[in-house]
Order: sequence, then structure tokens, then C-alpha cells
Amino acid sequence: MSSESRYALLPTGQKMPLVGLGTWKSDVGQVKEAVKYALSVGYRHIDCATAYSNEAEIGEAFLETVGADKAVKREELFVTSKLWNTKHHPEDVEPALKKSLEDLKVDYLDLYLMHWPHAFERGDNLFPKNPDGTMRYDYTDYKETWKAMEKLVAKGLVKAIGLSNFNSRQIDDVLSVASVKPAVLQVECHPYLAQNELIAHCHQRGLEVTAYSPLGSPDRMWKHPDEPVLLEEPGIKKLAEKYSKSPAQILLRWQVQRKVIVIPKSVTPARILQNLQVFDFSLTAEEISNIGSLNKNWRYIVPMVTVDGKLVARDAGHPLYPFNEPF
Repeated sequence: MSSESRYALLPTGQKMPLVGLGTWKSDVGQVKEAVKYALSVGYRHIDCATAYSNEAEIGEAFLETVGADKAVKREELFVTSKLWNTKHHPEDVEPALKKSLEDLKVDYLDLYLMHWPHAFERGDNLFPKNPDGTMRYDYTDYKETWKAMEKLVAKGLVKAIGLSNFNSRQIDDVLSVASVKPAVLQVECHPYLAQNELIAHCHQRGLEVTAYSPLGSPDRMWKHPDEPVLLEEPGIKKLAEKYSKSPAQILLRWQVQRKVIVIPKSVTPARILQNLQVFDFSLTAEEISNIGSLNKNWRYIVPMVTVDGKLVARDAGHPLYPFNEPF
């Protein structure tokens, strides 16, 4: 396959590698080595976020391996970070970005995403809560936040800006005021949450789509004991045997063949390497379609908090919560 097919082309002209390393839930103490190893085996796309609380350690990895006289040139690397919910106030946007740049030890980001459409109370506490365990919200309109993000592009601090966890209506709302259009939408996406309508919606409007938790996020904290396990899906296992690949590689190949960017997270060298090895085989059109038909609109990633001893959706009470719409 040509190297061209390993990238999505952003409206800005940037080439965004279709496979990147995710860093959510990668613990401090592990993430530096994971990033260094990923870069050593050919990854050129690292997905970060303020809320993951590990950007300073990722920055140490970049400091050691990225630069004019290092193994990886900065311009060869695609770095994404995300603006957190406590920093939606327009005045807070540039300082929040500059903190990420300082932590990551880079002069600019290739992509900066608004992590969620809804805001939390301003301040430095990532998860401000009321005494009863509910979140303390802020009601800044994400369109105001977006206008502040556009200024970062004008200043050369970020090359592209985008959205994360926005629904189709919210995307169109941003497009209605944008002078710099969102380049990417990042959302949970895998065969149980295939996001066909949302992907079509984005592609029609010139946004690329990045799938987070493309393997079904088997290691996250709010696991349901009886939830379906994507990596155990019989049809996926059968394809893995047919192609002598792992179930994870089948899931990732399905996405990149649909021109969806993936950011599987791992801190295990063998898996980090394996997740990149998805360009030496192709699924048939029928197999792509069959995998897509596994969709059950099953969302693994709904942040939860404990209120009155019960687990409840953390942000569902916010008027801008994105997951109340069909897509």
C-alpha cells in the first residue's frame, strides 16, 4: 500500500496519520516509555489531553526523542491535545493551551480539540464537585469558546482546531459561526457504536473523524459486569484467524479502511507495535459491512459519578450534554 493511504488529509493540508497512540488512562510512570517506544517503531501521531494528567511526562519523552538533532523531527510528528471543561471561558483558552505546550515541550500543536461541549466551574480543579458528589457546571456557550480557539490558529500556536464528543446538531452549531472550521471530530467509535450517521455527517461537512476507544476500552473504570466484550465477538475472532491477525488488528483495520483515524491506547510494547501493523492486509467490502452491522449503539464511555451511593451519568444534567440526541 502507498504511504498516502496511511494518512487522513485535513482541510488545512496537514497529513494526520490514521493510527495514533492514545494516552488516556496511561499511568504516570508508564506513559513516557510507551510514547518513546511508539515513536521508535514508527508512530507519528500522539493523542494527549490536559485531563489525562500525564502531559508533562509525555513532554519528557518528546524532549528526548523529538527535535532537529533527534530521531524524530518535530514537523514529522502530529500532536493533539484537548481543552478541558474547566477552561471554556474565552479568557482561559490561551493560557490552558500554553500550559499544554509547556508540559508537552512543544512550540505548537498540530490539533487542539474542545474535549466536551459542556463546561465545568472555572478553576484549576479538573473535576469540581458539590458536596453531594454532583458536578459544579458552568454554562459558557461552546461557540464563545470556539471563537477563542480560532485565535490560537491565527497566532500560530495550533495548526488546526476541532471538537470531541459533540453531536451532529452541536457540530452544525459551531459551523454556523466558525471562521476557522473544525478539522476533526473525535468520538467513541467501534463496531458496537459504529457512528455511521455521525461519520457521514462529518465527512459531508469536511471534518475527519477520530475514533477513541476503538477496541471497546476494556480497561476503563466504569465497567458494567454484563456488558458485551468487543474483543470476544465471534465474527471478529473468525476474521482474526482468517488473516492471521489479532482481534484488535481487525477492529483497527475496519476503521482505517473506512478512513476513520484510530488512537488505540496501550503501554505494552508488543501491543503498541501490533496496533500499527494494520496496513499489510485488507478486509473485503462484505467483511467491512458485516463488522458495521454489529452496531448496537452501545456507548462504553459515559463518565459516571457516585451520588447518594448510586452511579449516575456525571454530565447528563448539563443542558449541553451531547448524548441525549440520536447522533
